[in-house]
Amino acid sequence: MLHVVHHPAYVSPATPGSAYRFDKYGLVMDALTESGTAMTVHTPEVMPREWIEAVHDPAYVDEVISLSVPPEKMRRIGFPITDRVATRSLLSPGGTWAAARLAKIHGYAANAAGGSHHALHDTGAGYCVFNDLAIAANRLIVEGDAKHILILDLDVHQGDGTAALMAGRTDVFTLSIHAERNFPVRKARSSLDIGLEDGIDDHGYMAVLTYALPRVLDDFAPDLILYQAGVDPHGEDRLGRLELTDAGLNARDRFVLRQARKRTIPVASTMGGGYGANRMLIARRHADCMIRMAQEM
Repeated sequence: MLHVVHHPAYVSPATPGSAYRFDKYGLVMDALTESGTAMTVHTPEVMPREWIEAVHDPAYVDEVISLSVPPEKMRRIGFPITDRVATRSLLSPGGTWAAARLAKIHGYAANAAGGSHHALHDTGAGYCVFNDLAIAANRLIVEGDAKHILILDLDVHQGDGTAALMAGRTDVFTLSIHAERNFPVRKARSSLDIGLEDGIDDHGYMAVLTYALPRVLDDFAPDLILYQAGVDPHGEDRLGRLELTDAGLNARDRFVLRQARKRTIPVASTMGGGYGANRMLIARRHADCMIRMAQEM
């Protein structure tokens, strides 16, 4: 049974002047339904403002909520902050937090949004407004739902915002495996960064993952994994620089879940990146990711 967190407000109309589209967050639910996968859909609540401000600058949080984000920050984010965008930006961290709590019960759960790993303390960036991974991790630890959290970021882009926001913490380990020459140009320092050369294939990618992940799990011993499961390492992705196939993404996700299950560590996934003109194809990649991870439990 797949437990997935979704809210209709995850889907926002396209914003003027931006190429970014929010439709995949609805299309992924269509893809899950079309697959016939047994699933339970859970509705998230808005993340309370105090938990967002525990990670982000309160002045920036106010800019988002009051729809007064300065133009230079909107350019860095990649789209204007409308009322609908602000609402989904408050819901997405609530969805990641809810997925983590569901994972503690069921072993695995997915947020059908989230993975906004570029958002920094006082600004958003790279299509990310608030960093749901950092916000959820902090709240889960403060409220006693976890003691040590691994934020595993396998998006094609480095999780620079997450790395910066969680820097210096001994209760959160950030592991980012990404394309070294891809965005962002200026990388942050995760607990462990592995930058990959352009064009790495399934075999090369899995060699890195199978070497690094078990060692981090054994050394850090997390009791929860927040998994940024972006599908943009795929060779056909518009913004990727790697050459994974569908089989490679399948091997990646199943390895993560099997390693977690072996150590009885619950996993909550977020969607992260996936870009291309065929929006339904991208949505199916995200849906397939959730389906195969649920199958591993």
